[in-house]
Amino acid sequence: MLMERFAADPTASVPKACHGWTETMGAYRFFGNDSVDWRDILAPHWQQTQQRMGAEPVVLCLQDTTELDFNGQEAIGLGPLSYEAQRGMYLHPTYAVTPQREPLGVLDAWMWARQKRDKFGKRGGPKESLRWIEGYERIAEMALELPSTRLVYVADREADLMALMLRAHELGTPADWLIRAAHNRCLPDGEKLWQRTVSGKPVGEIAFTMGSRHGVKARTVRQQLWVQRVDLPAGEGKTVAATSIVAREFDAPAGAKPIEWRLLTNRSAASLDDAIQLIDWYRARWEIETLFNILKNACRVEALQLSAIERLERALALFMVVAWRIAHLMRLGRTCPDLDADLFFDPDEIRGAYLLTSVKQPAKPTLNEVLRLIARLGGFLGRKSDGEPGVKTIWLGLKEVHVAAKTLRGLRAVDDGDNCV
Repeated sequence: MLMERFAADPTASVPKACHGWTETMGAYRFFGNDSVDWRDILAPHWQQTQQRMGAEPVVLCLQDTTELDFNGQEAIGLGPLSYEAQRGMYLHPTYAVTPQREPLGVLDAWMWARQKRDKFGKRGGPKESLRWIEGYERIAEMALELPSTRLVYVADREADLMALMLRAHELGTPADWLIRAAHNRCLPDGEKLWQRTVSGKPVGEIAFTMGSRHGVKARTVRQQLWVQRVDLPAGEGKTVAATSIVAREFDAPAGAKPIEWRLLTNRSAASLDDAIQLIDWYRARWEIETLFNILKNACRVEALQLSAIERLERALALFMVVAWRIAHLMRLGRTCPDLDADLFFDPDEIRGAYLLTSVKQPAKPTLNEVLRLIARLGGFLGRKSDGEPGVKTIWLGLKEVHVAAKTLRGLRAVDDGDNCV
């Protein structure tokens, strides 16, 4: 019931999302129930996500960390963030998407709060870099359960850890890994990694559209690609074989910082097409940033008023599924626009979208038609140049549709014979 309430009105606070005082108190009792573990809440979603993964030939398992700022709140168990004076916690999920960027669901998560530094400037608790290694181990276990699906671990520069690559090698690399490099490592012959990679001619070029983000307009990016197979030192005479890729933008617009990516992967790239595929897989990493955006700005998880970190963890388990649902709707509206809308919305939500936009409802509304109407209620203009709606206008529109559906149900319940609802 809580999942239905939060999914119907993702921007609402707990009291507003719930239907009355009884449900509100029930929600807070649920979050405060020490016998409920947040992993148990997510377990059914994990199972369904794994089933969806089994139907795909390739699945990208994206990992990243975001900090949740609860500064000013008195929740027990919170810790410092990037700035020592801030109070909050960290969330590190594994997010499964297809190479076409269709979100399949959340696979795993770490949630924790940092301990304060001691007088020597050190923190207690587990080493935070372990989350990247354990995240790969979880994906490796799943790869054995999905023999027909290739799993690819994709992460940003913080995951550039030799311990992770060595662990994957020790396990026999059941899942591929693709990581943005942070360290210009010294190779066994003394040459530096990045200099070795770009020492020859580029193998070719790639061009793609970089979407707008953080106030920066969308633009076309053209990059030259260099590829080199190398042996990375792994200590005690050990090495790990990897492919190093450098993608360097050329002819960038005036005033724009050229985009350069340095990637490491266990996979070989024997051709230009192989290298382009790996670049495309890395570009899909942005989908986990979309998930974080929905969690913070649509679900407004940083506004949760809960008294302990354990309660926040239970709430976050629910909201991660809500955030995935919004992202999933947006992507399916683009890739499968002709699906029946009633597969995703109940009849009152569909009718509410048409009533609020003064559009005549057809006999079989499609997913894309209903999503565009919902997005219009959230501020989407729907001009030819606007493309398809994004997650922000969808989540804002869902709030309006929820109110309309609730009104329709209320009018029907009156049943006084004076309405035609």
